[in-house]
Amino acid sequence: MRPRIEYKASVEKDLGRLEKRTALRVLARTQKALAEEARAGEALAGELAGLYKLRVGDYRVIYARTTEGYLVLRIGHRREIYRRERPAR
Repeated sequence: MRPRIEYKASVEKDLGRLEKRTALRVLARTQKALAEEARAGEALAGELAGLYKLRVGDYRVIYARTTEGYLVLRIGHRREIYRRERPAR
């Protein structure tokens, strides 16, 4: 049985920031890796403990494992993906 791969609504916004060709490549690689590889990605530590990352070139896919499959939380460039949102002053 293939695992269920779901995307948080904010991932659409993340993909909109990328060039179309890059976004399609990241999505294709994410679908393939999560559907075919039982232990795809690496576990994260620190504030993101319990989540996992998948490398796609210079981009990272942050996701959580669920009982039914995976929930993709964020997609972004490796330079920016781990930064916390700063509150507005």
